[in-house]
Amino acid sequence: MKAYNEANSLFIRSPTASKHPASSKNGSLTVTVDINQSGRNSLGSSSWSKMVMEFYPLGTSIRTMTCSYCNIEQPPRAKHCHDCDKCVLQFDHHCVWLGTCIGQGNHCRFWWYIFEETALCLWTGILYITYLKTSISGAWWKDLIMILLLISLVVLFIFLLLLLLFHSYLVLTNQTTYELVRRRRIPYLRGLPENVFPFSKGVCRNLYRFCCAQSTIYDMERLPTAFEVEEKLRPYTCLDVLTCRCC
Repeated sequence: MKAYNEANSLFIRSPTASKHPASSKNGSLTVTVDINQSGRNSLGSSSWSKMVMEFYPLGTSIRTMTCSYCNIEQPPRAKHCHDCDKCVLQFDHHCVWLGTCIGQGNHCRFWWYIFEETALCLWTGILYITYLKTSISGAWWKDLIMILLLISLVVLFIFLLLLLLFHSYLVLTNQTTYELVRRRRIPYLRGLPENVFPFSKGVCRNLYRFCCAQSTIYDMERLPTAFEVEEKLRPYTCLDVLTCRCC
């Protein structure tokens, strides 16, 4: 983000009055805005197209929103964490158990951490049940302690399993916890229907990007164009299922 901010400071804005689609590229960030002859995009005067135009003016790749704490330009899906005192790309949440933010660089490892904790609770519960079956005739107070531990373990297992399923859903739809919970308060998601995930590239590509992306290379995602959002609003047909449109 610092390098991207320094590159933008050297960018010379050139006025553009063309009515053709404008595209600007700066590093790994690519911004594309589609406009037709009447000056409106395919979604008309929707809040999404207006938001894209406000964030990325024509002829420039400079984002008009900066962090008031870090004084740097925030890419889309970035948020300042007050606990870590830094801006996090694809901010998901601040984990109090790990003492760090979950974002683009460690979300995959966090998912595996939850998966391993869920598997550990399941394996420990099986060991408890096996012990109770083999030593049920022993001291009653030992069996009582084991039963109480088993009940608490079941509660933790249910919680971890629900958390694992929740983050799996976020991975498949390319969302974050912050975007899902604060969807109506985030400017670039406020005007979209609930069933539209603007940053989703399909289930297969979302999984590949989540699992195989290098943690040392950070991708500053762009806001999708109005045409891409309109494609996501289009209902699925039998042909879309055969062509694996959702993938």
